[in-house]
Amino acid sequence: MTTFVEQLSMEQQKEMKRQLTMYRQGVQDIIPTEELAEKIAKSLLTNNPLKVKLGLDPSAPDVHLGHTVVLNKLRQFQENGHTIQLIIGDFTGKIGDPTGKSTARKQLTDEEVQENARTYFEQFGKVLDMEKVELHYNSKWLSSLSFEDVINLAGKITVARLLERDDFEERLTYGKSISLHEFFYPLMQGYDSVMLESDIELGGTDQHFNILMGRHFQEKFGKDKQIAVLMPLLEGLDGVEKMSKSKKNYIGIDENPNEMYGKAMSIPDALMGKYFELVTDLETVEIVQIKKDLHAGSLHPRDAKMLLAKTIVRIYHGLEAAEKAEEQFITIFQKGSLPEDIPSVEWTGNTHVSLLALLVELNLLSSKSEARRMIQNSGVRVNGEKVDNVDHEVAILNELVLQVGKRKFLKVISK
Repeated sequence: MTTFVEQLSMEQQKEMKRQLTMYRQGVQDIIPTEELAEKIAKSLLTNNPLKVKLGLDPSAPDVHLGHTVVLNKLRQFQENGHTIQLIIGDFTGKIGDPTGKSTARKQLTDEEVQENARTYFEQFGKVLDMEKVELHYNSKWLSSLSFEDVINLAGKITVARLLERDDFEERLTYGKSISLHEFFYPLMQGYDSVMLESDIELGGTDQHFNILMGRHFQEKFGKDKQIAVLMPLLEGLDGVEKMSKSKKNYIGIDENPNEMYGKAMSIPDALMGKYFELVTDLETVEIVQIKKDLHAGSLHPRDAKMLLAKTIVRIYHGLEAAEKAEEQFITIFQKGSLPEDIPSVEWTGNTHVSLLALLVELNLLSSKSEARRMIQNSGVRVNGEKVDNVDHEVAILNELVLQVGKRKFLKVISK
């Protein structure tokens, strides 16, 4: 039987190879790899775009660079004319994906799901052309299933297959409970692919099991099977843990340019190549050259990191904001000067006050214990002078400038 690839013209083969090269960049795994070329070839021959799916359970609406690893790959498909299917799990979100969880997740209300979904839409628009995205809510088909339909769906998968999931196996091993409804999460995610007839599903490597469920159920329902494109998980600013807001090692795409630039400059040197590849829009040849120059020593890590920081800020705030953020970083950290646009606050309290109390009162730090640790670690300056004494008192007679950490400044003005 003649394959779709074999039917391509020379020009179409060239286009297929171009797309293949693009989609493989930065990808952890493609399952199965050999079918991706066939999918692209069929699309070129029939002039029908591929349907590329990303499922979302909107339980954490603050999008950070870790999320954009998958979004950037979706954008590549979109730029090549393929259809992006975003599925908002307003039904599955009320159950919660048990992936990587040692206990059952809190079920969300309809109101929580809808509010989180709206936030996702706004933030995803910074990466994708949302006017060209298909938006789906899986309650459209899942809420209408009868109990008989659910039983039939469950009959298409074995318990042994479900227990292959590492998190389920681990919880059983340690005697932790698994609620029956949690087994239905991967079934429902797989059924989403059946209903939308998706050609490709994207996700992080932690979604390996769930995405393959889509392929499994499509086969059971007599549909063409989707391909799983799995993206690596992005380590956060600590260089160890996966980027996460709860770990406080993240760069949010809604953060202000100066904060974003400053955080990017703290990315570990060893991860720069991965960040260039996964979270920027630079061409592959440029990224390859940056890696070569770093390895050869002809490009200083500081200069590479400044390019990375500027590129990240440009993507989400524009070139002008990126250039200003870079100027401020140079002014503060390379020249040792204070920034020009320090926010200010009027002080109406006592003219002499404990530094600990002042830092907490102005919300620069969340508690006196945190303020004490910051001072002891030489992380607080008053008018540019480092303060090491936790009992230090400040006099607010006119104005003073507080600095906490590397990027937080506040001008305190006596009223």
